[in-house]
Amino acid sequence: MEIDLKTDSRKVKPGDTFIAIRNVNRDGHDYIPQAIKNGATKVIVEEGNYDVETIVVEDTRAYLKDYLYKHYYPYFKDMKLIGVTGTNGKTTIGYMMYQMMTMLDIPCAYMGTIGFYYCGNFIKMVNTTPDVDVLYEYFIKAKDAGCKVLVMEVSSHALAKDRIYGLEFDEVAFTNLTQDHLDFHKTLENYANAKQLLFKKTRGKKIAVINGDDPHALHFELEGNQNLLISDQKGDVLIQNIEFSHLGTTFTFKYQEKEYQTHIQMVGRYNVYNYLTAMLLIHELGYEINTILALNTKLKAPKGRMELIVCGTNGIFVDYAHTPDATLNVLESAQEFKKGKIITIIGCGGDRDTTKRPIMGEIACKHSDHVIITDDNPRTEDPQKIINDILKGVSGDYEVINDRHLAIAKGMSLLKENDILMILGKGHEDYQIIGTEKIHFSDQEEVEKYIREHTHD
Repeated sequence: MEIDLKTDSRKVKPGDTFIAIRNVNRDGHDYIPQAIKNGATKVIVEEGNYDVETIVVEDTRAYLKDYLYKHYYPYFKDMKLIGVTGTNGKTTIGYMMYQMMTMLDIPCAYMGTIGFYYCGNFIKMVNTTPDVDVLYEYFIKAKDAGCKVLVMEVSSHALAKDRIYGLEFDEVAFTNLTQDHLDFHKTLENYANAKQLLFKKTRGKKIAVINGDDPHALHFELEGNQNLLISDQKGDVLIQNIEFSHLGTTFTFKYQEKEYQTHIQMVGRYNVYNYLTAMLLIHELGYEINTILALNTKLKAPKGRMELIVCGTNGIFVDYAHTPDATLNVLESAQEFKKGKIITIIGCGGDRDTTKRPIMGEIACKHSDHVIITDDNPRTEDPQKIINDILKGVSGDYEVINDRHLAIAKGMSLLKENDILMILGKGHEDYQIIGTEKIHFSDQEEVEKYIREHTHD
């Protein structure tokens, strides 16, 4: 099935209808001539009259959302829909669930930061949660491919901008809430309220899995949902006895008066919460806990989430941490199993929340033996201004190397015996955005290249 309304004039084929959507950076009305040239036989607009059938409506975006919901939602509404929100952990949970369901032979899909995976297919994505027309298009692809369950990351932007219009969720999950995206939401309260909207869109059993140890947990325990809390103090799932190594984490948990011990090939206390969230969501689909635990030997973290590269006795971890909380989590995790020194490479993205920059600099210095401050994705902002903002929070042993390539090479050169190098901020990304240009750049490739060039037989 294909959506017969197009918002992108480049995708218009003969006989299609083009709808002109106004965005902050683009007005679809400017592309109507191109859409008609490509074969559009009808246009839906907010103003004007054109050479093809023209329908004028007050708000084309509202019209589009209603149209999609009425004409296409019934096609895929029988798929089980699971939504995961929170500042950190969404990708890890979503990707783990996709792996688990695939191993359990459940035809499934996962949509999030690292892409759209559906029944063995893959599409690269621009946004964590795409706009409503692309979202519905992906849901249709999943349904066409035979998917029975779809798990998706649901960003605060998507919730605030109603990109998930019309969708209802069988299961929802909350990971944590820490400072991020305040350039958009302005206050932490607005940020929390945006994420809470997901928990008002439940259906069926209304399963809500919540990190009970997050200070904002109560905000997501809505009446009417079946709330299941994960906690190391008091919750439906009680975490006990966590043991770390650089190869993974062993822990015990209690659920419904039964005790379980398991091992995951991921490091960090926060990943215990991520894993248990994924496990519980799968369990609530009707699968025994022991059946799910048996999958752990094949379960992998998503690319760029504490991704380990071994170099002699040293461990290099590449992680997407780009918020204060995520930075603290990964560095505290490294402290749990370090034998030598921790060297951290960190930067911050341009044209984004500036208030978190000195906080991240402070955290990096406090939990590392040496810090290298470098560029991330400066975008259209002056890279030196970004670094100056980070420097407001730093102290102790640090240096500035703007060029990320040189920064990684320096970090690698400092490794002695049993040291850890943390390369933070970009994770799975294989590019840098400098100005408006996207340039190929991969932290992993830089590390592997250095190892090749400096390792002698």
